Amino acid sequence: MSPKTAPIDLEQLAQQLCEGNRAALARAITLVESKKPAHRKLAEALLARIMDRTGKAFRLGLTGVPGVGKSTTIDALGSNLTEAGHRVAVLAVDPSSTRTGGSILGDKTRMARLSHDRNAYIRPSPSSGTLGGVAAKTRETMLLCEAAGFDVIIVETVGIGQSETTVAQMVDFFLVLMLPGAGDELQGIKKGVLEIADMIAVNKADGDGAIRARAAASEYRAALNILAPRSKHWSPPVLTMSGLANEGLDEVWTQIGIFEDRMKASGEWQKRRANQQVSWMWSQLQDKLISALQTDPDIKEILPEWEAKVQSGTLAPTIAANQLFDRFINNR
Repeated sequence: MSPKTAPIDLEQLAQQLCEGNRAALARAITLVESKKPAHRKLAEALLARIMDRTGKAFRLGLTGVPGVGKSTTIDALGSNLTEAGHRVAVLAVDPSSTRTGGSILGDKTRMARLSHDRNAYIRPSPSSGTLGGVAAKTRETMLLCEAAGFDVIIVETVGIGQSETTVAQMVDFFLVLMLPGAGDELQGIKKGVLEIADMIAVNKADGDGAIRARAAASEYRAALNILAPRSKHWSPPVLTMSGLANEGLDEVWTQIGIFEDRMKASGEWQKRRANQQVSWMWSQLQDKLISALQTDPDIKEILPEWEAKVQSGTLAPTIAANQLFDRFINNR
């Protein structure tokens, strides 16, 4: 017989979490990542208990193509911040893990300084589920880290794809890292990524790469000039830096601070946060509705047949969706 799992004392867990207990934080994150219905209810109850301790951290999103130096940059920037008295949590969203089943535990080895820093916490995203599901867990983990006293939350997204927009919608500031030597890379970059960037930083601007980085920065500035900025209060700057040499990161953080001051003074900061909360609610509601439809016994029984009809072209996807939805609603 396997030993029974000890019951979870939510009051004690919430108290320990808010006291900054790292073991309690790890247990709380494991709880919100669980797919078990009983654990989901406990996770919701835990979040309700700690909500008044959330919302005070600065939420920074960071992205860039593989090899741009995201982990190295986060390691250096995070270490600078902890030395300045901040407590930093790093959360990573890896959409590729939903296909391969892998995880980004390697981040802990690539962030050598932060992984041993008592004022830092590194947590990879769950290794299964949809991107939306991973993002939901990341949002909840972000709240837990804030309740535990971390005042800077860095959300790293791996690669270029749908994850950029998802992460941009859950953070205060979205930083896009680029490689030196824009050239063909500038031609291939998605316009959408530039449109959601609050800053572009050309990394690896050290040694022989410094000249190429400055040239790339000029090209990115020109590209941004033809795009309408997300906010009338902020024009995204383009900087050069080196995460490896820890050069230019102070200026990156200074610009982030200027952004925060301007946004708060204009009221846009609060408006963005409020809109994100509502968007988050609708995202969760959509996930629950889809899950309820997919697990409905009647729908599960007929779904393979309907999918086959859509695949063969004998039934239009729109008609199939409407009829499945009507059947689902009529079963309530």
